[in-house]
Amino acid sequence: MENLKKTILIVDDTETNIDILLELLGEKYDVIVALDGVSALEIVEENEVDLILLDIMMPQIDGYEVCNRLKSKESSSNIPVIFITARDDENSIEKAYEAGALDYITKPFKALELLARVNTQLKVKELIDHLDFISSYDEMTAIYNRRKFFELSEKKFAHSKSNLYAVMIDIDKFKNINDSYGHPMGDMVIKLITKTISKHLSDDAIFGRLGGEEFCIVCNYCSFGGVANNIEEIRKAVEDLEIISDEGRRIRFTISEGVAKVSNDTKNLDELLKNADIALYEAKGLGRNRVIFR
Repeated sequence: MENLKKTILIVDDTETNIDILLELLGEKYDVIVALDGVSALEIVEENEVDLILLDIMMPQIDGYEVCNRLKSKESSSNIPVIFITARDDENSIEKAYEAGALDYITKPFKALELLARVNTQLKVKELIDHLDFISSYDEMTAIYNRRKFFELSEKKFAHSKSNLYAVMIDIDKFKNINDSYGHPMGDMVIKLITKTISKHLSDDAIFGRLGGEEFCIVCNYCSFGGVANNIEEIRKAVEDLEIISDEGRRIRFTISEGVAKVSNDTKNLDELLKNADIALYEAKGLGRNRVIFR
């Protein structure tokens, strides 16, 4: 059975405190321990951490600095931090919140209070993660929705133009599938196609659903041969798919793809996508189930 335990990072240089926290949290959560701030930052880089319990006074860098560094990086900025410290003066508390902490517990802490606050912050994070997911991903396919696709693609266009390509994708004669087999079967086709395409993309590729049966990929490739092989591989993989309808009928489907590369004259992302869209319509006009480069 999949392990659904949340992961908590304890950052403290006092063994007694660590032992107490491990006893309190170890049964319900996966717990990782760091004895100093540098180690804590390294652990966060290498592991998925759901919450951090952070001491203030530590060797090398203190808890304030650790928290500041965590919040300054996109990959760790949303991890909730609870300070656990013997300091209870107003200046220390204010500084903790300014560094980005969401809560503050003074030592010696009360076990039930600590557990309640940890549980509360994990529930809040879970809610925020869920809201972020539904605001960024297409509900049916779990790939990026239109808004998130354009947000990420704009960033990639601005910072990574070298060998940048856009690929517009359309499911051929998709209306016929819906009309012949019904919309639930059409939804199954969309899910299977997007799942298949995702398997053939690199981790840095931005793949989104623009609407209906239209999709787009924005990605860097090392060479024209690389993009040509990958996009043709995707077309062929979709062509080989099939779904069996409730009546036992085999449903086959294909996609058309239009590909455009950033040039010195490409002014913005919209222009790149427009060129890919022109190539897509050329592919459909030539008989569909093909790739056209522009």
